[in-house]
Amino acid sequence: MLARVQAGALLGIDAFSVSVEIDVQVGMPGIVMVGLPDSAVKESAARVKSAISNAGYPFPARRITVNLAPAGLRKEGSGFDLPIAIGILAGLNLMPSDNLDKYLIVGELSLDGGVKSIRGALSFAIAAKKLNLKGLIAPHPNAVEAAIVSGIDVIGVGSLLDTTSFLSDKLEIAPAIVPPNDGSGTSGHYSVDFCEIKGQDYAKRAIEVSAAGGHNVLMIGPPGSGKTMISQRIPTILPEPVFEEALETTRVYSAAGLLGANSALMMKRPFRSPHHTVSDAGLIGGGVIPRPGEVSLAHNGVLFLDEMPEFRKNVLEVLRQPLEDGDVTISRAQVTITFPARFMLIAAMNPCPCGYRGDPKHSCQCSQQMIQRYWSKISGPLLDRIDIHIEVPAVEWKELTEVADGESSQQIRDRVNAARKIQLQRFSKTSIFCNSQMKSNLIKKHCSLEPTSLKHLEKAVDRLGLSARAYHRVLKIARTISDLDGSEQIRNDHVSEAIQYRTLDRRYG
Repeated sequence: MLARVQAGALLGIDAFSVSVEIDVQVGMPGIVMVGLPDSAVKESAARVKSAISNAGYPFPARRITVNLAPAGLRKEGSGFDLPIAIGILAGLNLMPSDNLDKYLIVGELSLDGGVKSIRGALSFAIAAKKLNLKGLIAPHPNAVEAAIVSGIDVIGVGSLLDTTSFLSDKLEIAPAIVPPNDGSGTSGHYSVDFCEIKGQDYAKRAIEVSAAGGHNVLMIGPPGSGKTMISQRIPTILPEPVFEEALETTRVYSAAGLLGANSALMMKRPFRSPHHTVSDAGLIGGGVIPRPGEVSLAHNGVLFLDEMPEFRKNVLEVLRQPLEDGDVTISRAQVTITFPARFMLIAAMNPCPCGYRGDPKHSCQCSQQMIQRYWSKISGPLLDRIDIHIEVPAVEWKELTEVADGESSQQIRDRVNAARKIQLQRFSKTSIFCNSQMKSNLIKKHCSLEPTSLKHLEKAVDRLGLSARAYHRVLKIARTISDLDGSEQIRNDHVSEAIQYRTLDRRYG
């Protein structure tokens, strides 16, 4: 007998529909799998047979053919176990097949018939809604995550027996719901705070501007000046993500299998800090069937590169596409996948190999050749794509011993949130969320300057030799500074401050 079950497979962070066709015939006993299954899918035959037997169903000696359509796309993962088992039971007339066309079914089976969690439940729920199905049947630990998608029933199951009983109308399972207090915001408790940073008012101001507009930052300073300390506190001032941003981030983490059990929407922006030994595939994603890399895991959040020149040059160069386009495309022989990768890049480095170039209290032992070799690891085009360049000098002893604390993260975050609300209103009819994402047409529309400000910027461009890309970066930074100031018009002082954040373009080249 022939049975058909609706399942799904991941391609990047998106899910596509897979029809699991089961044909049960008299013949040599065994399960034959066709339709470009990978090793994990082929191994499901053994898991499915044991799970069916241990769930209390007889497994007759029949030849069972499993076809995964469309046959032209490779299927990977263990999420096909449950739909294959359901299809076999329906093909053997051990359960009715009336409800099989109403649900998309995914889940991994254990040998005792239990259902284990899978990757990409949120994407499967979105696919089920696009297919106009009644709902999604998924492992219980993934149900809350998938329930974010409205308009469909998400049925969380714990075993094969629960699934067959539900589909046979013998067991009622209430659709999963997202807890109302889940992910209420970003103002949770942090073990660090900006008030702990002594001095460095200039650097803290630059980081506030970067958080308000989503701008990339390069911090240059000697060892121990506080570059890493400042970077580690950036999550405490990041603005609250809107629903669309949180949904995109959650999809990436769900597809990567990094979303915790019974987790719903990610309402805190991610902060990723890969080690300098990371490969280019680890940074942008890769694999036979590509998986998200660090740049995608930092989507709508922060990617922190400590000691930037220590990263291999070819690894740094792959950042150019995501920094410019907000996504990264990975091509393989069988498939080309685009992952979202819109993030704030926060990078830290020394001014020279020893770290003390320009430090009045330490002598630099580096030759000019050593310094040029050190800086050559960061190409001009990559440096151009970093909006803000700032120096972080060593902190004076007097500042370190100050009793009074600086501004708290909460105070800074309030200003950042106010600036982001202005930007969200400004870009309400577009698909972008902050000033750093503006393209040339929006820059022209929203970054108009007064004649005096325009003349001031023109002189700075000529004096510093800024590229056209750097010129647009200055305009976007000035727009963010004016938003923090609550000003609709970009004033001359806003432009002047923005120019200060680009003066390192040629200083160390």
